[in-house]
Amino acid sequence: MKKRYLALADGTVFEGLAFGADRASIGELVFTTGMGGYIATLTDPSYEGQIVMQTFPLIGNYGIIESDFEGECRVKGYVVREWCDAPSNFRSQYDLDTFLKNRNVPGIWGLDTRAVTKHIRERGVMNAMITDELPADLEEIRAYAVRGAVEATTVKHPERHPAQGEARYQVALMDYGAKHHIIYELNRRGCDVTVLPATTTAEAVLAMKPDGVMLSNGPGDPAENAACIEAIGKLMGKLPIFGICLGHQLLALAAGGRTVKLKYGHRGVNQPVREEATGHTYITSQNHGYAAVADSVPGGRQSFVNANDGTCEGLDYPGLKAFSVQFHPEACSGPRDTMFLFDRFVSMMEEDRHAAE
Repeated sequence: MKKRYLALADGTVFEGLAFGADRASIGELVFTTGMGGYIATLTDPSYEGQIVMQTFPLIGNYGIIESDFEGECRVKGYVVREWCDAPSNFRSQYDLDTFLKNRNVPGIWGLDTRAVTKHIRERGVMNAMITDELPADLEEIRAYAVRGAVEATTVKHPERHPAQGEARYQVALMDYGAKHHIIYELNRRGCDVTVLPATTTAEAVLAMKPDGVMLSNGPGDPAENAACIEAIGKLMGKLPIFGICLGHQLLALAAGGRTVKLKYGHRGVNQPVREEATGHTYITSQNHGYAAVADSVPGGRQSFVNANDGTCEGLDYPGLKAFSVQFHPEACSGPRDTMFLFDRFVSMMEEDRHAAE
């Protein structure tokens, strides 16, 4: 077995063993706490530019199932305590090592992932390199930055996904790195979904005459996407808008608010979120490194708050036909507690239609 190293930007080195692609890679090192759902993690476009570490100690035991993919694999590297080379599942098509090799993603296993997690929690998310040979200096690792992430993950041309059964609504989905299950949940509620490139202007969206607009999840620093923010600002108040994850942050910025980078983010399927109106706590799936600052958003009303650290998890915009959440209500391989938010969006489109008659 070949040795491999995880070299962090602060000079800390963890030694492990090689699997996946036989190459070195630099990325922003983050951890996710999900006990299952590694297929969704590996294919979530929101991980663009990042090396992902699983805190659960055994990964790959049910193999790789391509029909469960959320999108293209965008991770820069994969870190696990132990990987299963003999998966047991009737749906499994091949193993984790083969998946990583096929997508040129290097992996490292056999290291103390608990120690790495504690290191990041104490010092914050930082860049790292997966490598077979320790670098002579750390300059290249420290200089790395996740840039142009939305541009790298969005569709290049519009894509139509027809509703399941009767088509009752037309939804324009702004693709900032969308997960497939967002489309699926809209389709099964009678929505024809047209997935649009992130660069689509507000004028082009309005010309389609959709019943509503969905702002998807996605990677990177939300403030980097000036054109997207401008387009959303022009759409607010014109028709119903529902934002998820990055879409939530972009909506806050379009309303005049600001976002901040979190010390180590929220990634996993066990994040508690409290609904402000009812006091009810939901367990949610999350994957983000930035947060909207609720009291900086003019006209925004905080609807959900993270029960662990008090960060904003949702905003409503009374009078502007818009709302958004930081977590993933469409979660696959995660809790489905907040699926009702898709029903709320559909109800908004129905009410807006009646109001226009």
